[in-house]
Amino acid sequence: MAEIQEFKGNKVLNLNPEAKFTFSFGLSKAKLILENIDVIKKFVETEGKDLGDLGGKKSEEGEGSQEAF
Repeated sequence: MAEIQEFKGNKVLNLNPEAKFTFSFGLSKAKLILENIDVIKKFVETEGKDLGDLGGKKSEEGEGSQEAF
């Protein structure tokens, strides 16, 4: 179950606090995720192969991965 925690004085949302490797993010990234939820859904639906009209530059096979942030 997700829980709100604190990191360096800021509130963060931890989606899997019971896991060995947790996944958490703050308010700014949460807003960015919500603004791009359709792109994220398309990415998952196509197993990371396409963003359709929702994305910018299309990544080609064999290219280096892009940094998330």
